Amino acid sequence: MTMQKQDIYAYLKMKNIRHEIIEHEAVYNMEEASKLELPYPEADGKNLFIRDDKKRNYYLLTVKGDKKVNLKAFREENHTRALSFAPEHDLIDMLALTAGAVTPFGLLNDSERKVQFYIDKDFFGGSHMIGVHPNDNTATVYLKVEDLIRIIEEHGNQIYAVEF
Repeated sequence: MTMQKQDIYAYLKMKNIRHEIIEHEAVYNMEEASKLELPYPEADGKNLFIRDDKKRNYYLLTVKGDKKVNLKAFREENHTRALSFAPEHDLIDMLALTAGAVTPFGLLNDSERKVQFYIDKDFFGGSHMIGVHPNDNTATVYLKVEDLIRIIEEHGNQIYAVEF
């Protein structure tokens, strides 16, 4: 079974994780998201789904929304093979997500736990809050980054907090 938006809400409630949900029009990139009146823009996460050139290793990168990600630098710092954006069919097959709705919550749909999660260390400063989609790009869920990490750890994906 794949988790969709309402399943994520129910899961957070069942786990008694404090969170705030903001429903909004569909957004497909950070530029569109920046036009919304979101309550915590400093907590918004930008998510990139990438793979190596052999199509063996997949990565979900979540960084502060205002940052640019240099894939070559990421590759060198994390000792990976050459990287590129994964095609949408991989995103659908592995995380049950569509382009524009990439989110760490999608890892809960990674039944084989193949996707490695890299999160920006900057989320652990300030309010410790992170805003990500609930497997659908028509809402943003704000929660403590530590709670998000715990959810993904419990699921079993590898997690790395790194500098971007």
